[in-house]
Amino acid sequence: IVSPGIDFRYDTVAGYDASVIDTIPHAWKAGEQTRLLRAQLEAMPDGGTFVLAAPPNPYRCPPAPYERASQVAHYFKQHKPRSKVLILDPKSSFAKQSLFIQGWRDLYGYDSDNSMIEWISGAEQGVVQVDPVSRRVTTGFGDSYSADVLNLVPAQQAGALAFQAGLTDASGWCPVDPQTFESRLRPGIHVIGDACSASPLPKSGFAANSEAKQCALAVAALFNDQPPGSPSYANACYSIVGTDYAISVLGVYRLTAGGQQIEQVPGSGGLSRADASPEERRRDLAYAHSWYNNFTRDLFGG
Repeated sequence: IVSPGIDFRYDTVAGYDASVIDTIPHAWKAGEQTRLLRAQLEAMPDGGTFVLAAPPNPYRCPPAPYERASQVAHYFKQHKPRSKVLILDPKSSFAKQSLFIQGWRDLYGYDSDNSMIEWISGAEQGVVQVDPVSRRVTTGFGDSYSADVLNLVPAQQAGALAFQAGLTDASGWCPVDPQTFESRLRPGIHVIGDACSASPLPKSGFAANSEAKQCALAVAALFNDQPPGSPSYANACYSIVGTDYAISVLGVYRLTAGGQQIEQVPGSGGLSRADASPEERRRDLAYAHSWYNNFTRDLFGG
């Protein structure tokens, strides 16, 4: 059972490769990259522009670019109130979009003349070229933007181990049996987590944890010459938009009648209410911290 994670398709943005990530961080793998992005934001002058170049689908953690934009706007509101967040996005929609935009309106003046966040989206609005020295980016439409801090998140694919083991197809991801997560290309190897193709399950940590448990049950059954059971998968994701303000999405998934695909169980899960009261947003924030504590305890014990 392998979980190769993700890697980056640096060939999708001219001028951007692994040699410049110490200047223009992706910060999509935690550690030195996230510390670097934080330091750049802290050093940025008030009145500067933070440009976040979002990746195309599919990628690790669908709401994460918009969570990051929210967190940076929250920091700017407290410490650099004349600064701005600019999202350049090759997608026309994103996870929890209506809830994020409502939060941005409530907290950061979105759609107003003084908005701290601007989202420019569409197939030609993704970044296709970057000058790493000047931090100037160009979109597919031909528009150019200058950044004081540039966070470029490239297109993604399965991690290197998946390619080395022959687990990937032409998409760059790992096709799997949705019942057992056994590779469709290399029998006897099971692939879980962000590297596998298991849509509509998102590439999230919670979904990966759910996949791991069901995969382990399936492998145990196969070892004992028993048929694997009918799996049920789950995803839960909380996003903190600002002070006392969080939103969430939940989903439960199962195999289709034919057993060849995964589908969301009709009527399961859902989103935070669009017209939620401030108290409900505060409660979602408390739930977010509780979810994190329970999830990490489930993962690591203690």
